[in-house]
Amino acid sequence: MAYEDVFWNASISDLKNGYRYDPKLEVFQCIICEEIFQQGVIYPVNGVLYDAQLAIKKHIQEKHQSMFDFLLGMDKKYTGLSELQKEILTFFHAGLSDKEIASKLDAGSTSTIRTHRFKLREKEKQARVFLTIMELLKQEDSRSEDLITIHKGATMVDERYAITNAEKEKVLSTYFNQGLDGPLQSFPSKEKRKIIILQHIITKFDVNKTYSEPEINETLKQIYDDFVTLRRYLIEYGFMERNKDCSQYWLKR
Repeated sequence: MAYEDVFWNASISDLKNGYRYDPKLEVFQCIICEEIFQQGVIYPVNGVLYDAQLAIKKHIQEKHQSMFDFLLGMDKKYTGLSELQKEILTFFHAGLSDKEIASKLDAGSTSTIRTHRFKLREKEKQARVFLTIMELLKQEDSRSEDLITIHKGATMVDERYAITNAEKEKVLSTYFNQGLDGPLQSFPSKEKRKIIILQHIITKFDVNKTYSEPEINETLKQIYDDFVTLRRYLIEYGFMERNKDCSQYWLKR
């Protein structure tokens, strides 16, 4: 399962923990970066030995800070939270009183903060109801999960992502007519097809690795002659990020 699928298919419990356990493979997998820890193996971390489950907990703390921070840092299109709401939730999480939060935000009074608490709790109720509705829908609608997974870094989520897995397979077989490990025949102009192609290309890179621009170019050259176009769209569509001087690239997650 691709790491994007691992994240979006995770249970609420897994999202809170930051990892999932695969009983068949007997591995703990980070749902953010797909790092794997094998059950039964002892891992040294900063001079201390940990079993697989404790090791992945340390991994999440050191690499991703916390699931609260990671989830709160996601784009508004996923959290539905304004920047002010995110800031207030951060203060709640830190254990600040309403009076302390009001002072930090220049909100004027604690009643304003209590209003925010109320609205956030109402939002939680709505989310629970909607989640339950969607779970019940999945039981009855055989096509409810037929759409492709949207990558977490997507810069704009709209009808372009209304792509079925059948459409995806057809496009890939058309544009990679020598097989998925072969070259790309041409780069499509239609938005949906671009997304499908880019989603496949990104699987050629390691989510835990930082690449130099020459390394990115070398991999893309093996796929398509116009590697500059591919590189530009990987950034533009939020599949990859790079630093200011373009010397380092990494998968967006």
